[in-house]
Amino acid sequence: MTNTEFATLRRSIEQLRVSVAGVRNAFGDAPEVRRLVNDLERLEIDAGELASAHPEPATGSPDAMAEHVVVPDTPLDDALWRDADDEGIGGYHGDRS
Repeated sequence: MTNTEFATLRRSIEQLRVSVAGVRNAFGDAPEVRRLVNDLERLEIDAGELASAHPEPATGSPDAMAEHVVVPDTPLDDALWRDADDEGIGGYHGDRS
């Protein structure tokens, strides 16, 4: 984030602080108001931590090349399923031919 973006974030948090103070004046010390105050404090803490953090590169950037996995259309070898149980039938323990 740029300094301008952080300044905008700080201004927004300050505007929210004024709004929450108005809600506190109207509703008193209700549990909902205490949660809003707690959320506001958490926003301030998180914004401060972001200001001092070094951003990590985005993993889902459009420039990143997606890995393509090719799945063949050919049938699988029946030997792979020789000792497997049929799901939902309770198991099959005999000759499958």
